[in-house]
Amino acid sequence: MALELADIFREYGAAYRQKYADKLLPSHRQVMWAIEHCRTETLGGQVYHCPACHEFRYSYHSCRNRHCPKCQHEQTEAWLEVQRELLLPVPYFMLTFTLPAELRDLVSRNQKQMYALLFRASAEATQLLALDPRYIGGQIGLVGVLHTWTRNLIYHPHVHYLAPGGGLGADGQAWLPSRQHFFLPVKALSKLFRAAFRRGLQKTALFGQISKAVWQKEWVVHCKPVGDGQAALKYLAPYIHRVAISNRRLISIEQRGSMEASQVTFQYRASDTGQLKRCTLSVEHFIQRFLQHVLPHGFVKVRYYGFFGATLRARLTRLQLSLGKQVAPKETEETDPETAATKPQITILCPKCGQPMLFQREISPGTCRSP
Repeated sequence: MALELADIFREYGAAYRQKYADKLLPSHRQVMWAIEHCRTETLGGQVYHCPACHEFRYSYHSCRNRHCPKCQHEQTEAWLEVQRELLLPVPYFMLTFTLPAELRDLVSRNQKQMYALLFRASAEATQLLALDPRYIGGQIGLVGVLHTWTRNLIYHPHVHYLAPGGGLGADGQAWLPSRQHFFLPVKALSKLFRAAFRRGLQKTALFGQISKAVWQKEWVVHCKPVGDGQAALKYLAPYIHRVAISNRRLISIEQRGSMEASQVTFQYRASDTGQLKRCTLSVEHFIQRFLQHVLPHGFVKVRYYGFFGATLRARLTRLQLSLGKQVAPKETEETDPETAATKPQITILCPKCGQPMLFQREISPGTCRSP
């Protein structure tokens, strides 16, 4: 059976929580509990019976935690459905804003405040530069997502933005296209991003903890074309509900008694060469690396700016129509009992004989409670 993150937590989670009892954040405890009990009888489920061969199937509920590797596929698909309605028939660009390494320790200790500032500063800089008539000269739209890891789980906070190539004119109606294969100059964007972040940090008690050298260096900003709307969504989708590490990247675990001595090996693709590499860590260090990417409770990791903002969605629809996109009317919820009764039902096939299985009973959630 393939190794899963849940297996590691079930085997060593209790020891980790005991060792770090005074330091472990409540959000980290909650994530560990959710992953350990995802799709187990603790969360309840259903029992199905095959009338043909009398096989039984137990289907347990998922935890639906946003950090669980088992629970992200359906969320990604649901997000994609919503985003397709927001697409414009124009070229798109991907922008990435990365905080300097010197800030990472401060950010990790003040995550909610600093992640919000990262979003605010990067979006403000991008929208301000886009107003310059030398580039676009109008209001742009941005869809942003926060990421905190590299492919080998190192802490590396950054945000990705998906942006249509153009903006709205001052009248709120005329479309001002960007240049082909060019959105905004990254050097100018880097300076504006750094300045906006500094202004925001100056309003907090954390500003004095930052070395002056940070404000002298060049901050990393990338921008590249990613094709039309559909291609852009495919590019961004993995970033939206991706967790720090998926189960398919876990290779093996070498059990040597304690979590300090036992080792986990996982694979990742090197960003510079594209080649697959392997990383081996102690179980303790592996869990630490994973948990540092757990977001603060309630933090919104996907954000919308400009004409993608919720208050401007009506304007967005008019813009789509003016650019030639076919906008389908929104379907209303069907309330007619006769029609509702004909909605397709999910059919579960017997894993043994392939015949449809029948629902037998609900499984009540276990007595185990979340911490």
